[in-house]
Amino acid sequence: MGETAQHWDLDTPLADTGLIRLDKKTREGFAKLGLGTIGDALTHYPRRHEDRTHFDRFPEGAMERPVCLHVVVTDCRVSFGRGKGRRGFEATVEPHGGDLLGNRIILRWFNVTYLQKIIAVGHELVVFGLPKESRRRVVIDHPDFEIVESGQTASDAHMGRIVPIYPLSNGVNQKSLRGLLHALLESVTDEMLPDWLPPGDYGGMTRAAAIRCLHYPETLDDLAPAKRYLALEEFTRLQWLLRQRRATHRARGGVPHCGPGAMLESFLDRLPFVPTGAQRRTIAEVRRDLAAPLPMSRLLQGDVGAGKTLVSAAAILLVVEAGFDAALMAPTQILAEQHFRTFRDWLAPLGVDVRLLTGTREESTEMPLFSAAAGHGGTTGSLTIGTHALLHGRAAFENGLGLVVIDEQHKFGVAQREALIGQGESPDVLVMTATPIPRTLTLAFYGDLDVSLLDELPRGRGKIITGIRLTTRTDAAAAFVRDQLAAGRQAYLVYPLIDESDTLDLGAASIEFEAWKKRLSEYRVALLHGRMSSEEKDAVMESFRRGTVQALVSTTVIEVGVDVPNANVMLIYHAERFGLAQLHQLRGRIGRGEHKSFCVLMIPPEQAEARERLRILEETRYGFRIADEDLRLRGPGEVLGTQQSGLPDLKFAEFLGDTRLVEEAAKLAAEMEGETCPC
Repeated sequence: MGETAQHWDLDTPLADTGLIRLDKKTREGFAKLGLGTIGDALTHYPRRHEDRTHFDRFPEGAMERPVCLHVVVTDCRVSFGRGKGRRGFEATVEPHGGDLLGNRIILRWFNVTYLQKIIAVGHELVVFGLPKESRRRVVIDHPDFEIVESGQTASDAHMGRIVPIYPLSNGVNQKSLRGLLHALLESVTDEMLPDWLPPGDYGGMTRAAAIRCLHYPETLDDLAPAKRYLALEEFTRLQWLLRQRRATHRARGGVPHCGPGAMLESFLDRLPFVPTGAQRRTIAEVRRDLAAPLPMSRLLQGDVGAGKTLVSAAAILLVVEAGFDAALMAPTQILAEQHFRTFRDWLAPLGVDVRLLTGTREESTEMPLFSAAAGHGGTTGSLTIGTHALLHGRAAFENGLGLVVIDEQHKFGVAQREALIGQGESPDVLVMTATPIPRTLTLAFYGDLDVSLLDELPRGRGKIITGIRLTTRTDAAAAFVRDQLAAGRQAYLVYPLIDESDTLDLGAASIEFEAWKKRLSEYRVALLHGRMSSEEKDAVMESFRRGTVQALVSTTVIEVGVDVPNANVMLIYHAERFGLAQLHQLRGRIGRGEHKSFCVLMIPPEQAEARERLRILEETRYGFRIADEDLRLRGPGEVLGTQQSGLPDLKFAEFLGDTRLVEEAAKLAAEMEGETCPC
């Protein structure tokens, strides 16, 4: 037997409680779920709940939402369908109690024949799934199910109450995990689950009450305040961690990395356009940071085309004029090489050595020194632009690394950012993103950074007209593309896949490339996708930039950074497959010149309901409004994409759209700054 409950604490290993038998397979399953201690288990929250005091009405046809049913199995059989691997298992079920005699549905599992050893005639089941109609039968495909054991009552963990349904792993089944959590909650005391939020009014909720309620609520309405309390706790912890990271970064100390500004003024005077007010304001913010004896940590947010590159150039010039080196890291070779060309054209006339370092290329302008620059050693620093190759120590920062600029920072993890920063002595850091981030997500995930916002687009940008069309009108779309090419413009034709898929009925770039060559036979059409070698991608993009290729059939590899001002048409096929923010990012590849531009979102007829979601792209080019709508529709998990390395996974990410909650967490974390987090 394990320890007695009196000797437990949250760090007590589950194996020592004696509440569950952990054989090798179960132990491996628990490890995959991150369940090692009592504390791990108590914070392994249900993914949903089933009200097993009142089951749903037995379905007589297809329904729009899943149902939870208490049923009896009346027939079982292994089924044989058409095609390879189409064997499956079917169970015919009727309502428990027989109050709807003759009403039955079919539960189907494809390619899961082992269930014939588990489910038998006469078994009582609780099933959860979406009813639909197939061949005049009501069926539920691959439902969640549990076998109800005789004698189960409202006092146990599994029936007659609102029951939690947990995330699982191989080797861990629902009933054993639920039984463990039920036993733990019966055994642990509230003193083992003390509050660690600062004292305040949280709707009468405490940490112990919230955890107990989230596992076994009395009513479904009780779940909302419990989740909200635990979300506030989680976000406060996240904010506290970010503040600690900021404090650690500042504790390193630093030196000013700001030159007098002669190179910057010369650069701005040479520009063929006037910077926007937002650019000038942001340059001033960056300049103050660079002149301070504390290392800069600043996030530069700007909509597509807002001019972040110009701001980063200003920062780089101030640093190299002070005699320090600068590094700019981009997520792809295409973007790194585009930055190299841009900065070479901008900075080489000022005498700045601009270098390129990627996995396959090294290049340098090797320019003479700018006479007005006299840094800490009487020399001008250099700029190295690269990809992940910068992380491997190949860049020799001979003058000391004074500034790190990270473009499209969400493509990099915290560890990668730190690896580059670690090559200098407390360098200043500027991270940039062209993907608009909703305010709540900025508060929640970038609390260790000061934020500058470019909320103004430069003048002279062409107007972009966005429309939604059906894929059945591709011939008309092709005629429109031909008209634009005849006028001397260029076009992007974007697809979600590289190759044809056996499971997804979507357009593929490699297949549609051949079709577009025929549709645009009088023009040169090229193909671009992520599986091509760097040399192949470079050659294609260079041909497109020069105008020797008029139409580019591509995947989303062109999403970031590609700048071809003459391209004014973009067709995006299966636009319903993309998030709004990603579509906005893709659209940003056009409208970069003076010509009126056209973005056409192509959707199949059966996806007509997607038109409502996509309509906001017709209405606005303001990325932050689009990002807020994306957050509302898809949730923060989809909008954020891969979680940043170095931050905890969030269990209550759905609350990140709640501005008041996120702001309250930031306030509480500020009150706790300097304290040891009890979390």
